[in-house]
Parts: sequence; structure tokens; C-alpha cells
Amino acid sequence: MEKITLKDLYTIMNTHMGPQVWLQDGTDWAESPWEVIYGAILVQNTNWKNVAPSLLKLKEATKFDPKRVENLPLDELTNLIRTSGFYTRKTQTIYNVCHWLEKYQFELPKIKAESQTKLRHELMSLKGIGNETADYILMYVLDKPSFMVDAYSRRLFGWLGCKLPSQYGQAQSLIESQLDFDLSEWQNFHALIVNYGKDVKKAADFNLSFLGQYAGQLKLT
Repeated sequence: MEKITLKDLYTIMNTHMGPQVWLQDGTDWAESPWEVIYGAILVQNTNWKNVAPSLLKLKEATKFDPKRVENLPLDELTNLIRTSGFYTRKTQTIYNVCHWLEKYQFELPKIKAESQTKLRHELMSLKGIGNETADYILMYVLDKPSFMVDAYSRRLFGWLGCKLPSQYGQAQSLIESQLDFDLSEWQNFHALIVNYGKDVKKAADFNLSFLGQYAGQLKLT
């Protein structure tokens, strides 16, 4: 079988699964950009069913207003997000991000006006923010597109015959160098991979899925 390109992979997945409506206005867990930020932090090392109750409590207490979140007593914020696990660390991370937002007067247009390189550097300098969380916030809140290298993409690309470099930046650069996507396409590609990965978790399931026929056939240049 002829090798497929990354663009081919995107087209195949998008044709089979359809465009993924994710974190857009009117969808669940996208009521405000602040909610997306908190969700990105709370979902670290856990699953969404544990995050959802935390977000609901945070909404009831603060309406997701980062100024109000920043002024919550430490123990109160910790109790609000307890269901997400690792709550002591995540409490501090949320505070760190809110302090960072304060430097921009909590004005998203002002933040979005900055370069992606500058914003990523600032986010990565905050304790508790790693590569995936930084790119998630950049892409879904600040409209700065990129390819998010996560467990889902590493697993899928491995099944397709292309093991990604272990270093995050190298893997990201490899993928981004081969696709000329706009923001909506990068968001959709990420959502396609994640939603596919939530359903297809084992190699045997992959082989039976619509992508199984392409096992070992992905070509990266």
C-alpha cells in the first residue's frame, strides 16, 4: 500500500469522524475562556469526570472570574477543586496563572496581541505549567495554533509506523514542518486525535478501526 502523508491522515480522520466541535462557543465546558484555562490545569494527571465537579464548584463560587479566583483563600480554592486530585499543586498553579493574567489586566485582547513565542515562554515559566498545558491554553484561549504532542498522538503515530521523538519540541517541530494549517485546522486535528484515542486504546482495536488499514503506512519527511 502506498504511504500516506500527514495531510492524508487528517483528511481521512476528518472525513470519517467529521469536524470536531470542541471548546467552541455554546459547547460544554467552553462557557468562558477562563473556564478553558482552569480545565487545562485541572485535567492534568486525571480524567474529565473528576474535573467536571471541580469546575461546577468553581463556577458557583466565582463565575470563573480570575480576579475572584485570585482572591480566594488558599483552603477554599483547594476544597473547590479537590475532586481533580493533586489539588495542592493545582491550587498553586491556578494562582500562578491568575497572577500572570493580572499583569495584562485580565484583558484577553491585550494578551492575544503578544507573540506566540513570548506568551509560551511566559506560560512555561509558571510553576505547574508544562508543554501540553501551555499549548492547550495558547491554542484554545489565545488563538495561537500549534500541534500538541500528547499520549494520544504518540500512540496513534506509533501504530501508523512513525514513532515521534521523545523530546516534546522536536516532535512538535517535526509535525508542524509538514502541515500548513490554520488555527481551526490545528484545533480540529488535535480534537480528532484525542477523540479517536479515547475510543481506540489498544493495538487490537486500532487494527479493527478505520485507520487499521494504514498501520505502518504514515510517511514523515
